[in-house]
Amino acid sequence: MEKSGRMHDNPIEKLLWMVKALLCSYGVTGILLCLISFALYKWELDETKIMVGILSVYILSTFAGGILIGKLSKKRKFLWGFLVGLCYFAILLFVSYGIYHSLQNGGANVLTVFVLCIAGGTVGGMLS
Repeated sequence: MEKSGRMHDNPIEKLLWMVKALLCSYGVTGILLCLISFALYKWELDETKIMVGILSVYILSTFAGGILIGKLSKKRKFLWGFLVGLCYFAILLFVSYGIYHSLQNGGANVLTVFVLCIAGGTVGGMLS
């Protein structure tokens, strides 16, 4: 049996793709949040600008993860990007709920973040 055609059928390899993409996404998140913190310290930004910055972090982070997993998968890139955005959101929601024991700012904000994470990952996967 030819082994080269079955390389992408390995579920362990696919799980590793997802882990790498999520680590990339959360690495980008950490760097961008540090930049926002520095900007807040240096220029005393108002709450609106900080919220726009945080929402941008979600988009850019999942976009980076989508690009990475798209390059790794080479097939169905948009679907893999979608899954990165979904997993990123799920981890974010799980950690936030674990810390605060409730959903902050209500369901509308959660829905917005969900859509942004999914969109960022999907577009990143498509453009990879």
